[in-house]
Amino acid sequence: MTGWNWVYEGYEPGEEKLREALCGLGNGYLGSRAAAPESTAGEVHYPGTYVAGLFNRRTSEVAGRNVENESMVNVANWLSLTFRIDGGDWFDIDDTELVEFYQSVDLRRAVLTRRFRCRDDQGRTTTVTQRRLVHMRHHHVCALETTIQADDWDGTLEVRTGIDANVKNTLVARYRDLASDHLELLQMMETDDDSVVVETMTNQSHVHLAVGARSTIRRTDDNRRVDRELVESDRWIGHDLRTEIRRDEVVTIDKVVTIFTSRDDAVTQPAEEATRWLGRLGTFDELLDSHVTAWRHLWNRFHVVVDDERTTTIVRLHLFHVLQTLSPNTAEIDAGVPARGLYGEAYRGHVFWDEIFVLPILNLRIPALTRSLLMYRYRRLPEAREAARAAGFAGAMFPWQSGSDGREESQQLHLNPESGRWNPDATHRQRHIGIAIAYNVWQYIQATDDREFLDHHGAEMLVDIARFFSSIAEYEPSRDRYVICNVVGPDEFHTSYPGDDEEHGVDNNAYTNVMTVWVLARAMDALDRLTPHDHDELLETLSIEPSELDRWRDITEKMFVPFHGDGIISQFEGYEDLEELDWDGYRRRYDDIHRLDRILEAENDDVNRYQVSKQADALMLFYLLSVDELRGLFERLGYRLDPDTMPRVIDHYLARTSHGSTLSAVVHSWVLTRARRERGMELFFRALRSDVVDIQGGTTHEGIHLAAMAGSVDLLQRCFAGVETRDERLILNPNWPDELGMLEFNLRYREHLLTVQITDGEVHLSSASGAPAPIAVSCRGDDTTLESGNSVTFPLSDRDHPTEANRP
Repeated sequence: MTGWNWVYEGYEPGEEKLREALCGLGNGYLGSRAAAPESTAGEVHYPGTYVAGLFNRRTSEVAGRNVENESMVNVANWLSLTFRIDGGDWFDIDDTELVEFYQSVDLRRAVLTRRFRCRDDQGRTTTVTQRRLVHMRHHHVCALETTIQADDWDGTLEVRTGIDANVKNTLVARYRDLASDHLELLQMMETDDDSVVVETMTNQSHVHLAVGARSTIRRTDDNRRVDRELVESDRWIGHDLRTEIRRDEVVTIDKVVTIFTSRDDAVTQPAEEATRWLGRLGTFDELLDSHVTAWRHLWNRFHVVVDDERTTTIVRLHLFHVLQTLSPNTAEIDAGVPARGLYGEAYRGHVFWDEIFVLPILNLRIPALTRSLLMYRYRRLPEAREAARAAGFAGAMFPWQSGSDGREESQQLHLNPESGRWNPDATHRQRHIGIAIAYNVWQYIQATDDREFLDHHGAEMLVDIARFFSSIAEYEPSRDRYVICNVVGPDEFHTSYPGDDEEHGVDNNAYTNVMTVWVLARAMDALDRLTPHDHDELLETLSIEPSELDRWRDITEKMFVPFHGDGIISQFEGYEDLEELDWDGYRRRYDDIHRLDRILEAENDDVNRYQVSKQADALMLFYLLSVDELRGLFERLGYRLDPDTMPRVIDHYLARTSHGSTLSAVVHSWVLTRARRERGMELFFRALRSDVVDIQGGTTHEGIHLAAMAGSVDLLQRCFAGVETRDERLILNPNWPDELGMLEFNLRYREHLLTVQITDGEVHLSSASGAPAPIAVSCRGDDTTLESGNSVTFPLSDRDHPTEANRP
């Protein structure tokens, strides 16, 4: 790899699905796996294209029960293209001698290039080069350019190109016993002598989808005749293109594709729209120009550079996938943050709490996109209120897994591939999803000062989420404290106490309890920010009496937080009574112990019996909140948080964590960086590699881990550079490792376009011209005001005051 190129040399069938995910292309509206155009779904390849927010619901019989699952739909395959010589066999990369193979993604231009030379059983050698894009500006458009060169032969070249609607959702092996057919074929038609359209409809949600393809030939000798024949078969339609070709001649096939759905704005009939746009679009090169321009503008916003080239390249790859999943195009549609991006079917495309790791890098670059993603949650506020009411609570109870309409989409049963057994899934008890949403709302407001959003949407969300957490907190007179029972924390392994077959959750999860106090405090802060009229109107609309606000204040002073041992924050009440696991024994017996829950269940044991964690839980407090914020919360509750508490808590849980989630390395790197730099850096590089080397052993091919990718970038921004947006100011508290040299990145804070540069000994912050008002900036206790067009430098080696300078 080099600074802007992600490269694979040599064809490896066993890695093909992993490469399909890592080299996938998208534009925030749709994503497409980097599957070989000549391939169909099987053990080696899996063509898949997904439209953001497009779901379909199916019911399956599992272990004697009817189980309903909603999935992001794999739409008709637009890539389908292959060739043959003199009527021989159609090209199949897995049944042909490859002389060479090369595949790369140009991250700067968002273009996938695939080049190979193959030799057939007649000894004829052919060089094929393919370029592919999913257009960032025209978000309904994809394009594939295929160049075929006859290296040492003359003959008839025949190219078959079309659209394949014979697709299902079968990528994830553990889902394959469940219903996977989501598309009903409505029509296939030739709309021009070079174009075809396929229209399908999801068989439950009844969304119409149209995929159109226009295939044209360009060649060095334009006088050569091209014969064209319409081909139709079972759910497949396209054209066979035949022409004569001589040694060293080149033939280029441009395939331009349009994808529309009945969910799209300003569209009356998707098939008609797909057809109309096919006639308006130019060649691959013409489309490429505007596509590259759109990406150049995005990279200006998301500029990040460190001195180490490999680190910079992986960071760019991670940003590349974040921007292909969530772009300005996403801001125009009703979609949330799919945990596994738009190139796979793991988690069924659902929206989890992963946005808490993603939105921090969007807040300070494309705040309008963050606002749209928060509106996905706001539009589902009525469903969250109904879920709370049905469970006997007040306010809004958001689902752990969300899809099309905001109902709970968590699986009722989960297949353990280690044992082959279907087990109850209690992860829906992760009430902390509401905490994540409230945190994201508040951080967005801090970064943007978007008063309109606060007045009309944000305050209402914060208040209703606070109301829910207040309603699940119960007062215990014997303790004179509030407690929260029957929840599952971020750890996910502990869904009950030992012996509880019903999996009722655990009591007083420290993360949930402490962050409940934070949410209640922020909701009251939001109310205070409203005008008296808006304040009273919101409380009247939600029927909130003064006595309810008094209860909130009481909870923020009397919430119970469990501790054990020498001042260790307990993950939950009773955690210290669980058994210790024989970690060394399990490491000797198993090559991979990331998913200890599955290993133990396969041994007829129960992970709930042990002091083990899948990922950070109590440590999430140190990830989300500064030490000052956390100390203030604990003091408000009457607990003492000694300076040495953090390193002791970190060491305690790090020794008991299996890192079964890619998020684990992100959080642990964060909390370790200030305590033990060397170990923190080790986990930072682990986070960078998590998808690149498929660190979990076979999960990345099901879809990239978007939160881990975004989180690794956020480590640079908020952890190593110490960027915070709090108390109406931009805060910098760098902890940048000297061994990584220089760090430079761009931000947008309250209309200021900023460049941050951290080098050995100083932080330099500059603002582009044009912002309306100065901003307050702080670095390690040094406070200043930065005006548009100016810059400021903070020394890190001493306590000198910052220096200001005009930009040249």
